[in-house]
Amino acid sequence: MFTYLYYCEVVLGKGLLPDIEAKCGRHKWTLQQDGAPAHTACNTMEYLEKEKIDFIEPDMWSPNSPDLNPIDYAVWGALQQRV
Repeated sequence: MFTYLYYCEVVLGKGLLPDIEAKCGRHKWTLQQDGAPAHTACNTMEYLEKEKIDFIEPDMWSPNSPDLNPIDYAVWGALQQRV
């Protein structure tokens, strides 16, 4: 439980969300997270709804899409070539 509270209040509330809002200004943006437990927790979804953050719910994520995660795939592809 503490992990989720820390993630919502500190990581999102005091870090990531203010940074995104400062960077995007008036432009519309949508948050998509990965499958980390803190990202998919009900508490996190409730927090994002309460803060009126537009986000993609976990059950709507495209599984393993290189189009949505190009950097992840580029990094892992490069690592696989070295192994």
